[in-house]
Amino acid sequence: MTAPETTLINVEGQHYPPLLLRHPANPILTRKHWPYSINSVFNAGATLLQDGTTLLLCRIEDRRGLSHFCAARSVNGVDGWQIDREPTLMPSPNDFPEEIWGIEDPRITFVPELQQYAVTYTSYSRGGPGVSLALTKDFRSFERYGVIMPPDDKDSALLPRRINGYWALIHRPMTPLGSHMWISYSPDLHHWGRHRLMLEARRGAWWDANKIGLSPPPIETSRGWLVLYHGVRHTPSGCLYRLGLALFDLEKPEKCLLRGDSWIFGPEADYERNGDVNNVVFPCGYTMDPDGDTINIYYGAADCSIALARASVRTLLEWLDANGSFDRRRSQDV
Repeated sequence: MTAPETTLINVEGQHYPPLLLRHPANPILTRKHWPYSINSVFNAGATLLQDGTTLLLCRIEDRRGLSHFCAARSVNGVDGWQIDREPTLMPSPNDFPEEIWGIEDPRITFVPELQQYAVTYTSYSRGGPGVSLALTKDFRSFERYGVIMPPDDKDSALLPRRINGYWALIHRPMTPLGSHMWISYSPDLHHWGRHRLMLEARRGAWWDANKIGLSPPPIETSRGWLVLYHGVRHTPSGCLYRLGLALFDLEKPEKCLLRGDSWIFGPEADYERNGDVNNVVFPCGYTMDPDGDTINIYYGAADCSIALARASVRTLLEWLDANGSFDRRRSQDV
């Protein structure tokens, strides 16, 4: 049974409808759908293939606690999933020792210049989680680049085009000073530099005060890169993962133009509240409908299933205009 949508109230007391609408078929993928034995499925990268088929590259956790990827394909992106009969991409610790404890949370970007899909993911090594990259044309064979950001780093995605001649990668290094979003640049996808702080976790009682990270890959709009990011708040009963919005400059994506003050989507349904990790909504991928406005956001729910929510890019931007703020101090840094 689907949980009812909650009407949100902004600080002026005005009512507005939910920005992300849960699909009534949620959760759309669980371990019961899988053709082989698994513990759970969640946190899937998403893309549209050339024939219009939706592909989800799902994170699969086995009963050891280690993760690999498995592809699921659907004509309508909701049901009728055709799931690979065996793992699509397994950790390869002999060749890539950084994957000894699994691979996690893929994000997919189609790169027109390369005519390939770039998959960034977390490779879990003895030294901690790092960022790895692989390219593929068909999600059957992959060219691994190995670690491109060392531990402790995760929540990464490649922008689909070069910025001033350089590839750009959003990622989330974790340091004793905090867990913030950064962007780095590369001439060749192998060597990375020009690291810039992109968005800081807030402090105090804010919903995103403890750590933040990129959720799906950024959405390119005429006004800038629209970013859905997750924020984590520590509570007496554990961590609470929710989603917020920010907008970044198209040609200088380290420059934040607007940042929403409140969260826009959080765990409410039973399948989001209860699971291996309670109170988690965690999107890693989206697809865009032919209208160029409707986005289908695929998210992990409580680290146990994959669910779907739909939103309008136009409406998200309108909400950000009405509910966002501009950090002048950060704008002067970049």
